[in-house]
Amino acid sequence: MGQKDENFFNIDDHEGGIPRELAAGVTARIFPGAQAMVSVVRLDPNSHTKSHAHPQEQWGFLLSGSAMRIQCGETIPVGPGDFWVTPGGVEHNIIAGPDGAVALDVFAPPRPDYARTA
Repeated sequence: MGQKDENFFNIDDHEGGIPRELAAGVTARIFPGAQAMVSVVRLDPNSHTKSHAHPQEQWGFLLSGSAMRIQCGETIPVGPGDFWVTPGGVEHNIIAGPDGAVALDVFAPPRPDYARTA
C-alpha cells in the first residue's frame, strides 16, 4: 500500500489523533471530521468513565475486551462486536471488565470540547 494521507488512520496507531484522558485508566484518541468524529477509547481493567450526558448522538462499538454499558437506567454487558447508540442528552457511562476494553465511539455532530487540542 502506498503512502497514507491525512484522511487515513489505523486503530493501532497510538500517535494519531488528539489525545485525551477521559478518566483514571481511560484514554482516547480523537479524530474530528466536519460532520462526525471518531474516538478510539482504551479502558484499563476495571476502569470506568463518570456518568455524563452531551447533546451529540453517540454510537459505540466494542472492539475487544468486555464492559458494562450503563444508560437509560440499565446495565448491559457488552463484548467484542456489540454496538449501541446513545441519543443526545441521555446519561451514560461504561465500566471495563477484568481484562480492559477497546471501544470505537462515533459522535454526530462532532463534540467541540473534544476537537480542541489540550
